[in-house]
Amino acid sequence: MKMFQKPMWMAMVFAMIALFACVTINIYFPAEKVESVAGDIVNDIRGKKPEQKGGQSKNDDAFLPEIRIVLSLSSAWAQDEITVSNPTIRALKEKMKARFQALKPYYEKGALNEGGNGYLSVADTGGLNLKEKRDLNGLVDAENSDRKTLYSEVAKALKIDPGQVDRIAGIFAKEWQKPVR
Repeated sequence: MKMFQKPMWMAMVFAMIALFACVTINIYFPAEKVESVAGDIVNDIRGKKPEQKGGQSKNDDAFLPEIRIVLSLSSAWAQDEITVSNPTIRALKEKMKARFQALKPYYEKGALNEGGNGYLSVADTGGLNLKEKRDLNGLVDAENSDRKTLYSEVAKALKIDPGQVDRIAGIFAKEWQKPVR
C-alpha cells in the first residue's frame, strides 16, 4: 500500500501545480494600427488620395500659421507612429499597384469578388473569353500570393504574433471591399 502512496501524492501535487499554472494570456492586438495601415496601403495600391476631412478654404490656411505648424507636427508624429514600411512591403506594393491596373477592367465587369477573408476571388466570368479567363485566374493567384505575404510582413512590422495574420487579413478585407474607382 505504501508503494502507491508516493505516486498518488506526487500526482496530486502535480495536479495542483497544473491547476494554478493555468493562466489566460491576453495577446495584444493593435486593431486600430492595422486599420490605419490597411487603409494607407490599399489606397496607395489603388492610387487613391487620402480624403481631406472638412473643407478648408485658402483663407483658413492663412489664419494662424503657428497653430497649423504645431498641429501638423503632432499629426506627422502620429502618422509616423503607424506607418509601416520595409523593403518587402514597398516591393509588394509596387507589384500590386501594377497588377491593379490589369485587374481594374475585371472589377468593372463584375468578374472579381473581394472576400471577407482579405483575398480576391473570381466571380462572374460569363462575359469573358477563354484568354481573359486564363489571364484573370493568373492575376488572382498572383494577387492572393502577394496579399498573403503582405499580411505577414505587416504582422512582422507591427510586432504582431504570426498566428494573428488571418485577423490582419480580415481588417484589410474591409479596405479591399470598398468600391474600386
